[in-house]
Amino acid sequence: MELVPGEDAAALPELDEEKLLSSLHTRYLQLRVYTYIGDILIAVNPLQELPLYGAEVSDVYSSRSPRLLPPHIFAVADRAYNALQTASSSRSQCVVISGDSGAGKTESTKLLLRHLVRRSGGNKQLSQQILQVNPLLEAFGNAETVMNQNSSRFGKYIQLRFTEGSMRGAKINEYLLEKSRVSHQDPGERNFHVFYYLLFGCPEEEKEVYGLLQPSMYRYIGRGWEETERLRWSEGYQTLCNALRMVGFQNQEELDLKVVLSGVLSLGNIVFEPEEAGGVTVDGASMGWLKAAAGQFGVQPDDLLSCLICTTSLTRGEAIRRLHSKQQAEDARDSIARVVYSRLFGWIVKKVNDLLAGDAVAASQMLEIGILDIFGFENFAKNRFEQLCINLANEQLQNFFNHHIFLMEQQHYREEGITEDAVIFTNNQAILDLFLARPWGILSILDEQTSFPQASDSSFVEKLNAGCGTNPYYERIRGKDPGFIVIHYAGKVQYTAVGFLEKNRDTIPVNIQNLFINSETLLLSLLFSASISRTGTLMPIHREKALMSQDKASTRKMSVGTQFRRSLGVLMEKMYAASPHFIRCIKPNREKQPGVFRPDEVLNQLRYNGLMETLRIRRDGFSWRPSFQDFVGQ
Repeated sequence: MELVPGEDAAALPELDEEKLLSSLHTRYLQLRVYTYIGDILIAVNPLQELPLYGAEVSDVYSSRSPRLLPPHIFAVADRAYNALQTASSSRSQCVVISGDSGAGKTESTKLLLRHLVRRSGGNKQLSQQILQVNPLLEAFGNAETVMNQNSSRFGKYIQLRFTEGSMRGAKINEYLLEKSRVSHQDPGERNFHVFYYLLFGCPEEEKEVYGLLQPSMYRYIGRGWEETERLRWSEGYQTLCNALRMVGFQNQEELDLKVVLSGVLSLGNIVFEPEEAGGVTVDGASMGWLKAAAGQFGVQPDDLLSCLICTTSLTRGEAIRRLHSKQQAEDARDSIARVVYSRLFGWIVKKVNDLLAGDAVAASQMLEIGILDIFGFENFAKNRFEQLCINLANEQLQNFFNHHIFLMEQQHYREEGITEDAVIFTNNQAILDLFLARPWGILSILDEQTSFPQASDSSFVEKLNAGCGTNPYYERIRGKDPGFIVIHYAGKVQYTAVGFLEKNRDTIPVNIQNLFINSETLLLSLLFSASISRTGTLMPIHREKALMSQDKASTRKMSVGTQFRRSLGVLMEKMYAASPHFIRCIKPNREKQPGVFRPDEVLNQLRYNGLMETLRIRRDGFSWRPSFQDFVGQ
């Protein structure tokens, strides 16, 4: 298992796009899916099971120097773990996993966790809990897309805490759950896994308890499925139930969770029809769905109906009731479904963190290994608010990556006794300023427009054009829908601004909030009594306090963009305070076929991942670093 030529591309006398691509192609066909570029690991998704990840392989990388072994994700994990044990090192470590959807980020995260748990030993119960967190979060946060059967629709940063080499606790930070998927999926895509697990894996006697009917009846999960999918979903349900119990969820919590999920499905089937006197009511054929959803949510049907067909607000102590149109009623139905699901997800993360916290007092003194598994750069046919936030995160991470490569090259220079700054650090601060600057950054203008009741997506774009029109990284566009273009480090992305203001507001009508705070379903009451922190984290509080502070809280609510910007800022502070390790995941083809390597597609990903910039920095410096023996032999 010795390191052989080609396994560290940085050791090649000449390294450019063509040579790197050729090396990756050759190695992939030999089932050598890992390659180094210096201390960066490139992982090309094999799209098949390989004998690379067993316990015996993990033990080999734990017992020998990674420098003497072939490139492997276990070597990266071991390098981070060993750095914590070094007396001269007092820094936490972080492993940054990036790549397109389907490139293998989720599986890479699992492999890192498995190796670190095995490597550190310690509390067996805690180790098993940590290993079960991934299947739990996958069930609620992953979905099938046209690109990937198990695509993560949220970002996560897992902090593993260590004392004297033993794992003592963990914390999960989640980012930007794609909750719009609850009520709408694009063609060829599915809702979050957990809905299918429930409908296809839950025993019939349990379905009666939760109020579940035949899968084909539910609008939110689409139509049509293969027998192989039914089997996979049935197995997924058993895995989910096992994970809930092993992590430490109580029976009543599990029951309430499944009942609330069933309520979301029932809610999606409510249909509205206009009334002659104005406004709308529930279609007679779907009245049963209204009663089912109300029962599952622990509220009265008339109260839920009122929240769907009208909005009640208080003005100078007087209640004003505004009737909804059919479209507004449908929007209210879907927004309730989305907010219930997103708060449920936030509660699961909060519960996991409480169960895995370990010694909370000592946690601040412990060193950590952080694992970042975050969305890759996205450029779809239609790019929405979610893609804007995702690509902003990637801009931040690209800047962090370039900064690390620059510092690494400077270290090489110092080791050679050279003080000249021959390598230029290329940052993308100008693009970050386009997003984050005040008052004329995209997010600042979005927040300003969000606060105006009469503003629209079109007026938001007009304001953008006025404030950002001269920025070299911004382009105006003309079209049916309001939109704009941002020139990112990975290329131009055209964003449609439709829905930006509403998604950024993410408001919950007061009557909905109060209705669910008083729900007889304890979990739902807890979800809507909770406040949301400045970084978007769910923070449970007492029901009475929530009701008393509701009016004030609604006026102080932060926008989604502001919460995401703050959470991203906290994340970057943690990462800059740690020693980083990078894993760049690559998808070899769009067809998800093993043994197929599409050079053009791989090259685009190498550029998105910043690896071409790494090559440029190396070429600007001393790109060839032969050993003394090799040099003498030239």
